[in-house]
Amino acid sequence: MHILLADNHPLVLWAFQTLLEEIRPGVTVRSVCTPAELRETLSQGLPCTLVLLDLQLGTQGEGYALLAELRMNHPDLSVVVTSASDHPADVIQSIDLGACGYLPKRMSMTALADALRLVLDGGIFVPPMSLPEAAHPHPHHAASAHAAAPRQGETAPYQTQPSFEALGLTPRQADVLSLLLQGKPNKEIARRLGLSVETVKDHVQAVLRALGVNSRTQAVLAASQLGAKRSGAMAAPLR
Repeated sequence: MHILLADNHPLVLWAFQTLLEEIRPGVTVRSVCTPAELRETLSQGLPCTLVLLDLQLGTQGEGYALLAELRMNHPDLSVVVTSASDHPADVIQSIDLGACGYLPKRMSMTALADALRLVLDGGIFVPPMSLPEAAHPHPHHAASAHAAAPRQGETAPYQTQPSFEALGLTPRQADVLSLLLQGKPNKEIARRLGLSVETVKDHVQAVLRALGVNSRTQAVLAASQLGAKRSGAMAAPLR
């Protein structure tokens, strides 16, 4: 596995590299400190599976533009945002632009390690937060949400693995959800699954209904709150 760290803080780079090498021995980790270095490294065609992108890389506000640029120019590359902010608006905008996850730097090392394990195994991670009402799982998932709630004195888990059968998704709809979680547009989903764009649109609407949400971004947030993981029939882990 080849991972690219895009951050301009040496201590943060060291911490992420140390964690990644502990979690996944044998992983290849490279780092860049500027948007120009990031673009140049990716343009060289070197192997890269995952980019951890600091939202504050470059000038103010450039992180979002970089994220959009990466998703447009490298659609097969998984991008997870890292940030000193855990504000819901930043999380939502990052997911809306196609990020596969959002890691607040203020998390404890233990929590960050758990989040990185989830990401490296092909899952998505967003920090626990108060979502818009429409982004919460449908009421018929209340039992699953309740089961994931921590007991008194326990640390709240960030993610739990739900039963996708409980969502009522067909295998094809699960495939569509997997690609939604990767930030893929309908045309790309159609190409990958050998479907028409109209059929993909129908599947997307079915997924949104199953999750009880109104948009693709809300679907990603709701799925991550349920602990949705791109594994098995949904997608292969990152390699």
